Amino acid sequence: MEIPRLHPDTIEHVKQRADIVDVVSEHVVLRKRGKDFVGLCPFHDDKSPSFTVSPSKQFYFCFSCGAGGNAIKFLMELGKRSFADVVVELARRYQVPVETLKVEDRQEFQRQLSVREQLYEILAVTAKFFEHALFQPQGQAALEYVQSQRRLSLATIQQFQLGYAPAGWETLFGYLVEQKHYPVQLVEQAGLIVPRKVEDSSQSDGNQETKGMRGYYDRFRDRLIIPIHDLQGRVVGFGGRTLGDEQPKYLNSPQTELFDKGKLLFALDKARATIAKQDRAVVVEGYFDVIALHNAGITNAVASMGTALSTAQVKQLLRYTESKRIVLNFDADRAGNQAAERAVNEVEEMAYRGDIQLRVLNLPTGKDPDEFLRIHPVTTYRTLLDEAPLWIDWQIQRAIAGKDLKQADQFQVCVQAIVKLLGYLPNATLRTHYIHHCAELLSQGDSRLALRLEEDLRLQVRGERWHGRSQKWQTTRDRTLLEEAEAQLLRLYLHVPRCRNEITTALEDHDLDFSLSHHRFLWRQILELEEAAIVQLSDPQPDVTSLISLTFPTSLTVVSPDTAPPDLLSQLQDRCTEFPAEMARVYYLFHPDEKTKLDLVRASLIIRAATATMERVMCEKRCRHFQNLWEQTDTAAATELGLWYQQRIYSEKLRIAEIDQQLRQVTLADLIQTPWFGEV
Repeated sequence: MEIPRLHPDTIEHVKQRADIVDVVSEHVVLRKRGKDFVGLCPFHDDKSPSFTVSPSKQFYFCFSCGAGGNAIKFLMELGKRSFADVVVELARRYQVPVETLKVEDRQEFQRQLSVREQLYEILAVTAKFFEHALFQPQGQAALEYVQSQRRLSLATIQQFQLGYAPAGWETLFGYLVEQKHYPVQLVEQAGLIVPRKVEDSSQSDGNQETKGMRGYYDRFRDRLIIPIHDLQGRVVGFGGRTLGDEQPKYLNSPQTELFDKGKLLFALDKARATIAKQDRAVVVEGYFDVIALHNAGITNAVASMGTALSTAQVKQLLRYTESKRIVLNFDADRAGNQAAERAVNEVEEMAYRGDIQLRVLNLPTGKDPDEFLRIHPVTTYRTLLDEAPLWIDWQIQRAIAGKDLKQADQFQVCVQAIVKLLGYLPNATLRTHYIHHCAELLSQGDSRLALRLEEDLRLQVRGERWHGRSQKWQTTRDRTLLEEAEAQLLRLYLHVPRCRNEITTALEDHDLDFSLSHHRFLWRQILELEEAAIVQLSDPQPDVTSLISLTFPTSLTVVSPDTAPPDLLSQLQDRCTEFPAEMARVYYLFHPDEKTKLDLVRASLIIRAATATMERVMCEKRCRHFQNLWEQTDTAAATELGLWYQQRIYSEKLRIAEIDQQLRQVTLADLIQTPWFGEV
């Protein structure tokens, strides 16, 4: 609707009532720091908290990009919205009467604003209607269901305003439209009735008189009703559970002006005080999981109403827990695990940054919370909540569960999943902890094997971090240099068997991997063929150690020319039919050109220069990375961290200078082994 000019009193009242922390925390995860709050700035690509919100000043400011203002300006800038639009939204939210300057516009404007209030009223009256019907003879079956099967107390039934929708097709329609005289369009807009279609006979009850009738019929019929409230405790929609075999089992209100199930959390209005007090929120799947937990005294539980848990919903919860602790307790069946996976993926970036302390609880009997509490005491559930593993521990267990680690293919799948998880951990100490933990899990109690696995995992994780997330620190020049240096090493490895030990040793000594994906693929093929040759020579039956080596192809195993396949190049060419797309990108390396032939006769010099170039590029990438982190750090508040970044930058620059010096040096031995192709 078009908003006329607002009265200054309305604007002033909104400014006084709107709380900056309340408004901003819906969009930014805030942490208390002293008397203020800090978080990642939503107005630029913020990597470390530079966004400050002051409750005392009712003001926000970003020390990186300079954005600042009050609650109104925050919403204007974030959503690119007009001043009047934001003021009206905040006025509705904080229940401030809206007045306009032009008297002639007020009546129409107030009429439009009152539509929402009428919808709230209709929904509230409907909730009372359903609640009253539950305790009438027609609602006896529904009441017995919640008291006997669900074991809910009368206090809980009343707290959640549970009700019953009568079985008639037009019972609610008659009550709201014919008795209460609410406009039928508003009742439909509230999602309570559905217009009939002339051709739709399925909407009739089988009576020929109802077939083809025009008009409306009730959306909820013969269902147990669960009202859904917003944060202010107002009814905005309903969930209805069938009492028979009717499908769907649960039916929700449609999306309306007031109801959007993707943004609401069921029972958050009842749970937020306990969440703040206990500093922890519990998220479950269904209405009755929440109600059963509240009935048992666990009143910090909410539900996502059948949709995947969204970032917006998580941010709502984080407003009420200081330590940002959230426990996901979804069903332990396949659908529940998939829902938990989706929820974890949705907030994974926040979890890696430490903006949320996310835990996942799978009940041991495979039951949902409602079923579990019918069998076990509530103290057992509380203990399981306290012991719920962090999301990453749950992910690791999921990666290993049901896998036979003695089978090479299953072992490799587990390792790849674990490496991907650990590669994104930003904290080095935490990575070390989990690498050690995962090595123990994969070794299955073999201490010697665990040591080997730990080292191999560390190499894999290091490669995942720099091959993936650090690509943004790589320049075009870096890629060109890497392309040439890595190609030189691979050509030498393929065509000069005597250089293979020297190349693998150089890579291992400088802790280097092939960075470009097609080169990494070729290197894996080479190592797999060489490992297979070693196993064939030493033991016809592969042992566990050979299995590990096959699973970690990027670990730099030194293979002598005697044990390497004599026909390595031809075996690789055979794999072109197996991996046509991948091998096509590296096939040019199989046929040396004139420059390559020159490189082949000065192999040692090329190996030294290529490995030095690769190391230099990696140093430059790390230097740019730490430079960026240092620039975004508030060194006044985090002096030690700022100094640590400076030390890392200085260390990388020193190493770059050393490498440059090495690249400029040409020894007499280098000159002697390099043939002369000019004229005497």
